[in-house]
Amino acid sequence: MRFLDEDEELNPIVSAVNLIDVFLVIIAALLIAMAQNPMNIFSEDDVTVVKNAGKPNMEVIVKEGKEIKQYKSTGSIGSGEGMRAGVAYKMADGSFVYVPEAGEQDTANAASQMSSQTPAQATKENL
Repeated sequence: MRFLDEDEELNPIVSAVNLIDVFLVIIAALLIAMAQNPMNIFSEDDVTVVKNAGKPNMEVIVKEGKEIKQYKSTGSIGSGEGMRAGVAYKMADGSFVYVPEAGEQDTANAASQMSSQTPAQATKENL
């Protein structure tokens, strides 16, 4: 019986099977890490990632569904054309209320809707 035990120790196939087991464990760990990654392409979640926040080389990566967009900072202050749309007020309870500028066509409708709502309802609908 002693000769049979020695044969198993010298058999090179036994060590190859052990290597295959190690590689299977490594592959399983990599698959789990890939599945838990927030930027996983197979997930339908919406994710926003900010890299190097506040630095000149800042990047914002936005994943909406299966679409991934990447925005890079140029380091300059943004500018553009536009006009003032209204004023936002912070209430005592911490909620915000948006009041559109006078002169817009929807101002009367928005003001009448906001006067009948609590500040929390106005915040959820108008921001």
